[in-house]
Amino acid sequence: MKTRKIALLMVTLLLAFSTVLAGCGSSNTNDTSGNAASGGESGDKDTVKLKVYLIGGPQRDLPMVQEEMNKYLMEKINTTVDITMIDWGDYSKRMPVITASGENYDIAFTSSWAYDYLPNATRGAFLPINDLLDKYGQGIKEQLDPRFLTGSQIDGQNYAVPVNKELASQWVWRFNKQYVDKYNMDISKIRTLEDLEPYLQQIKDNEPADITPLAVPKGFKPYLAFDFLLGDEFPVGINMNGDTGKYVNVLESEELKSSLKTIRKYYQAGYLRKDVATLEGIDNIKTGKWFVDREQTQPYAELGWSRSAGYDIVTTPMQDPVIFTGSATGAMHAISANSKNPERAMMFLNLLNTDPYLRNLINYGIEGTHYNKISDNVIEDLPAMKDGFQMPGFALGNLFLTYMHKEDPADKWEAFKEFNNSAKVAPSFGFNFNPDPVKTEVASISAIVKEFYPSIMTGAVDPDEHLPKAIEKLKAAGLDKVIAEAQKQYDEWKAANQK
Repeated sequence: MKTRKIALLMVTLLLAFSTVLAGCGSSNTNDTSGNAASGGESGDKDTVKLKVYLIGGPQRDLPMVQEEMNKYLMEKINTTVDITMIDWGDYSKRMPVITASGENYDIAFTSSWAYDYLPNATRGAFLPINDLLDKYGQGIKEQLDPRFLTGSQIDGQNYAVPVNKELASQWVWRFNKQYVDKYNMDISKIRTLEDLEPYLQQIKDNEPADITPLAVPKGFKPYLAFDFLLGDEFPVGINMNGDTGKYVNVLESEELKSSLKTIRKYYQAGYLRKDVATLEGIDNIKTGKWFVDREQTQPYAELGWSRSAGYDIVTTPMQDPVIFTGSATGAMHAISANSKNPERAMMFLNLLNTDPYLRNLINYGIEGTHYNKISDNVIEDLPAMKDGFQMPGFALGNLFLTYMHKEDPADKWEAFKEFNNSAKVAPSFGFNFNPDPVKTEVASISAIVKEFYPSIMTGAVDPDEHLPKAIEKLKAAGLDKVIAEAQKQYDEWKAANQK
């Protein structure tokens, strides 16, 4: 009897042990180990599905392209992706809701201008990735200009992978070349707002009334050599031609006051549209009825603008290129703090920044369907690309891996690198202001700016009358408190980063 009990006990234990072994061999699509079939450390065979949110309009052919991506990703890292595109105007509204819901998505686009990197990183929406970069993102670190990672650090930690693209920022005047040629203009002499005057006058005097000399919408602001705290929509910055250790009220600067007098004169002379202060956008590129506007550039940007417009556009710089903190965070991919698969997410981002096939697949679609190859690295678009797959290339990963079009210069990517290497570094590069201690004041100031800026900055109202009113209202809302907080954090950052 005793022997039978022992035998039964042994059988029971063996069955239990077999069940455990069977359970260990089962597939788990919610694997959190991060070890891929290839590239992982333990040879884990589990397949991971990554949820990815990207900015941009919906694309008809995304499911088709994603299917091809997933075939490749299964071979490479035993992973698939589920990509959701959220339109430009909706992205910054929807992503905070998705994050607040606790959804365990894996990767999201973030930047200094959409689903803002700094506040979301400091509030815990994104995972710190330094260790993940060291372990699974070595290819990223090898490919990426190190200043991208330096400029996007917050207290020594990185919370997103920057897109390798132009690092410097440069404003240019863009000209409709037909008028430059018609009047034999030497635009190389034009740099400042004041330099434009005789040319604007020439267009105003000699062209029909529907040709806008200075074609800008209500978001126009005169260029100022300031290192802005929270972008040029917020009136706090460091004068790069003055005391580079001090944050000031930009609205009280002599540079702005001088520029506002000039733009007011231009408005009164009829060089800008009369409705400019309420003009959300302007269709000058589409209509061709314009002489000059302004835009931020990158090497050979004129070719892209001209190709899009269907006529020639030429430029001249307002300023030399500068590397700001915001430049380094202009397009990034963060791993969600709620991700169940951060290791595999980093493996995917590593491929997106090092693997030419995957990078061009997500950018241009499928060869033979969306484009044809002219040579190894040069393509021509097919109608299916325009109709069903126009992805925002700058927001997808290492731009230097992407194919060129036949009209692109052979040295395009070398020119990008030279553009980055030649740029001046802004005083606060690498400093990320935490607005939380003054978030109420920042919100109030931002609202007041939206009220006053369009009319003042476009010359639609007299700056001598309206600028003091704006300054008074901003100070009442706590502008000086924000400047003091910015100065405190900046001084602490400089002290901690002195070499």
